[in-house]
Amino acid sequence: MAALSGVRWLTRALVAAANPGAWRSLSTSVVAQAASRSQAEDVRVEGAFPVTMLPGDGVGPELMHAVKEVFKAASVPVEFQEHHLSEVQNMASEERLEQVLSSMKENKVAIIGKIHTPMEYKGELASYDMRLRRKLDLFANVVHVKSLPGYMTRHNNLDLVIIREQTEGEYSSLEHESARGVIECLKIVTRTKSQRIAKFAFDYATKKGRSKVTAVHKANIMKLGDGLFLQCCEEVAELYPKIKFETMIIDNCCMQLVQNPYQFDVLVMPNLYGNIIDNLAAGLVGGAGVVPGESYSAEYAVFEMGARHPFAQAVGRNIANPTAMLLSASNMLRHLNLEYHSNMIADAVKKVIKVGKVRTSDMGGYATCQDFTEAVIGALSHP
Repeated sequence: MAALSGVRWLTRALVAAANPGAWRSLSTSVVAQAASRSQAEDVRVEGAFPVTMLPGDGVGPELMHAVKEVFKAASVPVEFQEHHLSEVQNMASEERLEQVLSSMKENKVAIIGKIHTPMEYKGELASYDMRLRRKLDLFANVVHVKSLPGYMTRHNNLDLVIIREQTEGEYSSLEHESARGVIECLKIVTRTKSQRIAKFAFDYATKKGRSKVTAVHKANIMKLGDGLFLQCCEEVAELYPKIKFETMIIDNCCMQLVQNPYQFDVLVMPNLYGNIIDNLAAGLVGGAGVVPGESYSAEYAVFEMGARHPFAQAVGRNIANPTAMLLSASNMLRHLNLEYHSNMIADAVKKVIKVGKVRTSDMGGYATCQDFTEAVIGALSHP
């Protein structure tokens, strides 16, 4: 059994490292670590994949409950190791952060809810969410914006991917008051990380059979910062002659996404622009409740909602839409090479939405979160 578990871990690691660019560093340590990790996995739960679960704030715990209910009904071989980290529920500390990091580093895969960041300054500029992503070097955030069959929106049959660099840029947490009433907020752009995210985007496009990558920027104003990012994208694009490459200024990109989103395929951009575009694009296909997301480093994969909102006003009301989290969980299973269970859950979610009888309020229906979860469980296609 230990040998079999070792093969499973090796398979997961190699799948995660299939991208020879962004994930190259993982392959060098896979063989050396497989044997020792296989024995540890057998001790926890025989035959199950350990996954770190971080419910987060707002409706996160309710959405994670939906995931666990569906996984149980589908007999998914995953063992969730649940941790709690919250700045608004007095559950945030260095000790808790280290516990979460230790679990994520051990398991390599996690599913997380939104960790809400209070706007009040309490002596620390970097939120726990940002620190978590930096310590794991989760540099690439991927949001696949795709229309759901049977759910009509202003634009239908959309299928585009937004890739954002999320370890630097405007979210560097480097702010100070240089003079009374004068705040300097630094935007950090480096050649190394700009090249890395550009290569990730082109590797992703190649692997997924996509034909075009659009680099989104504001180099006409931020000539050095965004200029460097754009230059790096152009240099990387030359290495992929089969992938069409375009550039677009961020403000024009927002307008084009609303007017004609079909022109886009894969978009790559710095941190802040990606945060804005993720939410805008999610709105095109139904909102934050229906778009899954994921973040990658060389070693780790974290699955989450594509548009990160705690939806605090819905806490305890049983009205949250679990679609995005369930689809994200399905993507996680695919990452773990559990294709059968991944397809079973994704197909069940899409079937419920297509039939249209059970929809939450954000999709124009009256169903509760529990109603939707039970409908998905009922739609699971067991052999």
